[in-house]
Amino acid sequence: MADSTGGALAVAQRSVEDAGHLHVRPADERDRAFLYAVFESTRAQEFAQVGWSAEQITALLSDQFSMQDTYYRQHYPRCRFDVIMLGENPIGRLYHDWGRGEARLVDIALLPVHRGAGIGTRLMRAFVAQAAARAVPVVLYVEMNNPVRALYRRLGFEPTGENGIYVQMRRPAMPFDDAGATEVEGLAREEAR
Repeated sequence: MADSTGGALAVAQRSVEDAGHLHVRPADERDRAFLYAVFESTRAQEFAQVGWSAEQITALLSDQFSMQDTYYRQHYPRCRFDVIMLGENPIGRLYHDWGRGEARLVDIALLPVHRGAGIGTRLMRAFVAQAAARAVPVVLYVEMNNPVRALYRRLGFEPTGENGIYVQMRRPAMPFDDAGATEVEGLAREEAR
């Protein structure tokens, strides 16, 4: 079983490499439908289990997406809303705020077909490396039951608090001990403020 899983992961990683380079670009209004699709892909399964119709789920997720977008824009006025690109293909979203003496990872999500292939790890390593270069810690919130917490721990994040649903995690402003940090084009661009 481990061999077939490892083989599938290797195939996924090769397809990532073959598809083009990983980079981010600023999202704009033309990306709204795509950003909604990414959001929906992270939440639809949760609501499908309660027995609601597809129309009810779509209406709820549409409202939640709009409320989340409004909340992020109000509470993180310096936030950068980026589309994660693999070559010419949009594959996810990365929202990050570089104010208040910290690098805050507001949200990161990939379309399901791109999960588990190392893309999230590459993005997080690049994000942490960029924060270390700017001498600021990285702060994020993650749902308590989200398995990505294990990745964050491996990358040096430690829990600093919780609110019943989310765990706040922080990584000090320091580079990785190894040379495995990667750059992601567009991530280091200066804020236009």
